[in-house]
Amino acid sequence: MAARSLISTLFSSAVPASALLRSPPINLSSAASASLPRILSAIRCGDSISPSSDRCRPAIDSLLLLCTSLALSFSIFATDVDSAAAFVVTTPRKLQTDELATVRLFQENTPSVVYITNLAAKQDMFTLDVMEVPQGSGSGFVWDTDGHIVTNYHVIRGASDLRVTLADQSTYNAKIVGFDQDKDVAVLRVDAPKDKLRPIPVGVSADLLVGQKVFAIGNPFGLDHTLTTGVISGLRREISSAATGRPIQDVIQTDAAINPGNSGGPLLDSSGSLIGINTAIYSPSGASSGVGFSIPVDTVSGIVDQLVKFGKVTRPILGIKFAPDQSVEQLGVSGVLVLDAPPNGPAGKAGLLPTKRDSYGRLVLGDIITSVNGKKVSNGSDLYRILDECQVGDTVTVEVLRGDHLEKIPVVLEPKADES
Repeated sequence: MAARSLISTLFSSAVPASALLRSPPINLSSAASASLPRILSAIRCGDSISPSSDRCRPAIDSLLLLCTSLALSFSIFATDVDSAAAFVVTTPRKLQTDELATVRLFQENTPSVVYITNLAAKQDMFTLDVMEVPQGSGSGFVWDTDGHIVTNYHVIRGASDLRVTLADQSTYNAKIVGFDQDKDVAVLRVDAPKDKLRPIPVGVSADLLVGQKVFAIGNPFGLDHTLTTGVISGLRREISSAATGRPIQDVIQTDAAINPGNSGGPLLDSSGSLIGINTAIYSPSGASSGVGFSIPVDTVSGIVDQLVKFGKVTRPILGIKFAPDQSVEQLGVSGVLVLDAPPNGPAGKAGLLPTKRDSYGRLVLGDIITSVNGKKVSNGSDLYRILDECQVGDTVTVEVLRGDHLEKIPVVLEPKADES
């Protein structure tokens, strides 16, 4: 009975017949082959088999030898693989969840990012022929299916011709719809098929937090689309417009690498929505040093809407020229010193006094603006910030220091002369 149990155990643990058919013939040892008659004899012994039986003991030993031989044969067949393949691991590439999200964000938003070439007309000094020479490049993104492209103003400044290259490498001549030099924003338009234009999803920038992840897509150094990642390292920063020097408020500071060619490209949040336009870097060498700035999308949206509808941005002005902040600080006062107030401008009409010289050539200081609508004005940036919150036609109360006393003067804001 014990021999039957051993044989039953042997065959119950055997590999499937299909595996044996695919395997080479089993070569048993000579001892195991010679023991087959004894095994059969042991089976015929029936229940008389016992460990103490001298007649059946050789059969039991032969059975154990056969089991060992079969086990060794099966183990050899199971590991019979090519020796070279045994050292090669061919597992599929596996990405982490955050890596997959980043790859998906890049793939989904790249079709919305374009490459802009700034061409300038140059005359050959020998042939006197006029030809167009690339003088700069930058990035931009598709705003809508009507062909409007948004970028920085400094990317297109001084261009005699502009060309926009879409993600599929098709190139189109672009026309300038309008621009805002003070905020460094410009809108172009291309006549491209609607099916080639993929508008970028527009988000909001009012609820941004320091530390949240951001992604910048652009064409640095004229390369194809590239992606850099980082975090928001600061909010409500202030930079100056490269064209007019007027301050741009509420700028986003990021450590995502922004190099020449990234200007005008989008800054995205982790959901792939636009939260800003990459506009500047802080670096003496001109390469990324971990401090980049982006104009918030809440500011950009209002400007783009006006440029698309009217081709210009109507921004209110006081109509004055004021002294540098350092000059006022040397006087020991806080405010904005009026250097000039043309009589046909809003401030001139309201009676603000400019700086001038008397009949003896002595300098007579003009009015020093200390507040507007009750908001303190310490420097030119404060004045610009307050005016950005106003509309053309608004009447503001300007408090000025005139001589040794304060006066409040109502002023009706007007648009710039070239915007009227």
